[in-house]
Amino acid sequence: MNFDVQRDLIPRNITLHLIDAFDVMKAKLLAAAEQSELLDETGRVPATPSYSELLQHAADAQALSRDVVQLTVDFARSTHSTNRAGSAVLAHLATAATMSSQAAPYFAETAETALALPRSPGPTDRQYRKNRMVINHATARAYLRRTSESLRDAAKELKIHLELHQHFPAPTPQQSPAPPPPQPSARHR
Repeated sequence: MNFDVQRDLIPRNITLHLIDAFDVMKAKLLAAAEQSELLDETGRVPATPSYSELLQHAADAQALSRDVVQLTVDFARSTHSTNRAGSAVLAHLATAATMSSQAAPYFAETAETALALPRSPGPTDRQYRKNRMVINHATARAYLRRTSESLRDAAKELKIHLELHQHFPAPTPQQSPAPPPPQPSARHR
């Protein structure tokens, strides 16, 4: 049984590399969620929200999503994704890929609503659109945060997996076996 567990270990250097990659991506997602602001300093939607800035939020979220999906694809293609720890990591990455892909459309819809805001027929409609913008923008940011949480959870799985390495010695290079003793000659005298 120990051999099965040891055989399923993701090599330590690969595990550390993956943890670092997930942590870097997690930090980028959290930074994007924090930096993507809609409300002004008074906590209200600006009278004329910038369409281009809000659309940039969508573009940034889409680029981050592409990176998360690529991380997921790369891990899914690895041989490590099929072992016990790898399957758990892949489940978290799949959630991250799904969550990340949801943020950009909400940011884009916020931008679209900002563009239509000046054409609101009345104050009630304008307030409705502003509320919709706040909800959509907050939802997009929440998707970025949830994506980072899924990456955090994937990294946690790998950290737990890394602890298994302590229980098994590092594999040593196979020494070449001693040559077999010489066989008796088939020749008779």
